[in-house]
Amino acid sequence: MIRPTRHVLNRWAGLALALLLIVSAQAADFAPVLEGRQPVFPEDTGAHPDYRTEWWYITGWLTDDAGIERGFQVTFFRVGTGIGADNPSRFAPRQLILAHAAIADPVTGHLIHAERAERALEPLSGAATGHTHAWIGDWDLMLEDETYRTRIDADDFALDLTLTPAGPPVLNGRNGFSQKTPAPANASHYYSRPQLAVQGRLRLADAERTVNGRAWLDHEWSSEILPETAQGWDWIGINLHDGGSLMAFQMRQRDGSPLWAGGTFRQANGRIRILTPAQVRFNPLRRWQSPRTGADYPVEWEIEIDGRRFALRPLMDDQELDGRRSTGAVYWEGASRLIEDEIEIGRGYLEMTGYWQRQTGL
Repeated sequence: MIRPTRHVLNRWAGLALALLLIVSAQAADFAPVLEGRQPVFPEDTGAHPDYRTEWWYITGWLTDDAGIERGFQVTFFRVGTGIGADNPSRFAPRQLILAHAAIADPVTGHLIHAERAERALEPLSGAATGHTHAWIGDWDLMLEDETYRTRIDADDFALDLTLTPAGPPVLNGRNGFSQKTPAPANASHYYSRPQLAVQGRLRLADAERTVNGRAWLDHEWSSEILPETAQGWDWIGINLHDGGSLMAFQMRQRDGSPLWAGGTFRQANGRIRILTPAQVRFNPLRRWQSPRTGADYPVEWEIEIDGRRFALRPLMDDQELDGRRSTGAVYWEGASRLIEDEIEIGRGYLEMTGYWQRQTGL
C-alpha cells in the first residue's frame, strides 16, 4: 500500500506546485537575457537561479542488446517562483525543481512517462550552480569530468546512462543569445551538446537491458514569458549520421503562422552556420490526434533549411507527454528520423508545444 499512497500524494503535490508556478512566476523580477553575455564553461553548465526558467533537456535513441530501438527523454527544469526572496528560511519556495522522463517504445505504441515536482530543498532536491547537477530524490543528472550521467527510477521503467560528448558545446543564436520573437527581449541563453555517445542500462517491463545509442542535450535559461500573439513552438535536434548536427525551431502565432525561426547547423568538420528566420521553414504534413487530450499534432513535416528540403518522420505517432502534474503542460516530444531524397541522414527528436493549450514560457 505504500507506493499507491505516495503516488497520490506526489500527484497532488505536483498539481499544487504547477499552480504556484502559473500564478507567481509572472510577478517577480528576474535577470534579463542580454546579448553579449557569452556562456563560460564549465561554470555555465550549472544553474542560473537569477533567471526565471531553466532546463537541461536530454533526448536520444537507444538500441538494446536484442536490437530493439527506442527513444528516451530526461528533462530537469528549474523555475524561480518570485516567492520568499526575503525569507531566510531554507523551506521558502524560492525555486521549483521539476522533472520529466519518458521512453518511446514501439512495442507498446505509446509513450511511457513519469514526472516529479518539488521545491528546491537540499539534500532532497535542487540544481547546483557552477556545474551540472540537478536532482529530485533518486532522479538525477550530473556532469563529471566531461561525462554526463543520469539515473531515473520510475514505476514502469528505469534508466542509468552515461553520455559522453563528442566535442565542445555548440552555441546557438548569436554566441549563445537565442532570439525567439522579433523582440530581442524574448530570448534565451542557449547551448547544445549534440552527438552524445550513450551507454547504460534500461529497465522496462521488469527486465533489464544493456543499451547504447546517441543523444542530444540542450541547456537553456531565460526570464521573459512569450507575447500574447505567440501560441507555441516546433523544435528539432538531430544528430546527423555524418557526425554533424542540426537544431532548428519555429515560434508559431495563434493562427499557426510563423512568428520567428532560427537554427544552428554544425557540419561534420565542426564548422557552424547560424540560421536566420528566412532560412528555416516548417511545413506540416500528416497529422495525428491524441485520443486522450484531443490535441491535433502534425507528426510529419517537410523542413526547409537554406534551400534544402528534408522530411521528418516519427518513430511512432503517439509520443504525447502529459505533464499537467508538474509543469502544467501537455506537449508532443518524440523520436524522429530526418530524411533527404528518401535516405535517412539523421535521427533525433521533435518537440511541439501549444497544440493542447497556449504555451507561455520560453
